[in-house]
Amino acid sequence: MLTGGLLAQLTAKDGREDNVEDLLRSARELAAAEEQTVAWFAVRTDRTHFATFDAFRDDAGPDAHLGGPIASALIDNANRLLAEAPTISKVDLLAYLED
Repeated sequence: MLTGGLLAQLTAKDGREDNVEDLLRSARELAAAEEQTVAWFAVRTDRTHFATFDAFRDDAGPDAHLGGPIASALIDNANRLLAEAPTISKVDLLAYLED
């Protein structure tokens, strides 16, 4: 059973939108390698706004993810790619659908 997740909202600097998209696309493999990350999504909501959503089975999952390679890549590239610091929220999953 999935219990919680992380929602990260990102705003790209003008002219860096493609770089943010590339970074998020490349992060898919990193997320797949994370044992506690059950589901991971990267989305683009408009020209400059992006988000990621991760789902976990327990409370240790978000902490492990925040200390992992995707978070490190975002931190390492934030000044170059992002217009502002990412907004990261821990969320409780209320309902979900699985195949």
